Amino acid sequence: MGGPSYGALGATFTAVRALQTISFIGIIGMTANFIAEMVNDNIAPQAVLVGTLSITCIGVLYCAITFILYWDNILPFLANTAMDFLLLIALTVVAVTVGKPLSYMNCMAIGNTSGGNSGGNISAFTDSLRQNLNKDYGVWVGASRTTCFEMKSIWGLSIALCILFAFSMISSVCLWKRNKAASAPAGKGMV
Repeated sequence: MGGPSYGALGATFTAVRALQTISFIGIIGMTANFIAEMVNDNIAPQAVLVGTLSITCIGVLYCAITFILYWDNILPFLANTAMDFLLLIALTVVAVTVGKPLSYMNCMAIGNTSGGNSGGNISAFTDSLRQNLNKDYGVWVGASRTTCFEMKSIWGLSIALCILFAFSMISSVCLWKRNKAASAPAGKGMV
């Protein structure tokens, strides 16, 4: 059972979708962990985390569905390109929103100051949440090194997803053009 034969473009599309799915699952795991800890401690989850989780859940479902359609050779590549673009916009918003306070944060410095907590558990994160309920989530991220590194991982994977979705858009356009040229009448040349 081989799937579609689109050559290097098809292999590229397959590899990019696999990397997107892996990145989405990583983000979902880390974000869901933060939200679960907040809910367990009776703290309302931050909007940035809920938004990130929502977009990544939709994204992983989208990747699975489009890959199945691709594998069955019924994926409309032009519509796929448009949907990739919309998800790219959403992921760009996630990357900017999550990364804005993180870009100035040095995770290794957390715990080296007198007020920092270098504990490796997420309880420091939720303790910081309780103390700073009305403040930006960037304050909470600085609760521990582990929390800081996990949020920076989410940020990095979001940036990687932006690059991967730009790449899959280009692949989809090329695959659409290839299918269009292959279905053109024999008398017309490729444009």
